[in-house]
Amino acid sequence: MLPLFSIHTHLYFRPLALLICVLGTIYGGLSALRQIDMKRQIAFSSVSHMSFASIGIFTFTEAGVKGSVYLMLSHGLTSAALFYLVGVLSERYHTRSILAFSGLLSAMPVFSFFLILMSLANVGFPGTSGFLPELIILVSVISSAPSTLLPVLLGMLFTTASSLVLLLRILFGHLKGLYSNSS
Repeated sequence: MLPLFSIHTHLYFRPLALLICVLGTIYGGLSALRQIDMKRQIAFSSVSHMSFASIGIFTFTEAGVKGSVYLMLSHGLTSAALFYLVGVLSERYHTRSILAFSGLLSAMPVFSFFLILMSLANVGFPGTSGFLPELIILVSVISSAPSTLLPVLLGMLFTTASSLVLLLRILFGHLKGLYSNSS
């Protein structure tokens, strides 16, 4: 994206691009938070993460661009793994609804371990592949576009909350009768 136009064009459109990216981060997080379909929740989380990565690019700092590239690589791995895990549930139980599942931690402990691991990587938990890129982008936002910091943090909060709510709803609680009919 950056080599296509001159620096003057980038600087001219930077406020508009940052506004669209900030709105994308917030909208993606809010939309992910209200989903009951697991694949849609992951997809809206992806919208939020890619908007956040674009913010890193439009900081026009070396750290912001590198953080964006690393975030895209991390996101590609974690989102693919999350989609695979949801696909496993969908194939086994023929539904992707969050409301259909509860207590998976006791019924499927290995699956639950990988779902927790990938969800934490997706939200940028320290020690996972998403932490450092998000931190680098946040530092570049503070140095280059500090007025966007609070709305970006709000969007990240919504995205994190959606992932944690997904984990709480499907992994914990009492087992539902859905599992006794599985083969």
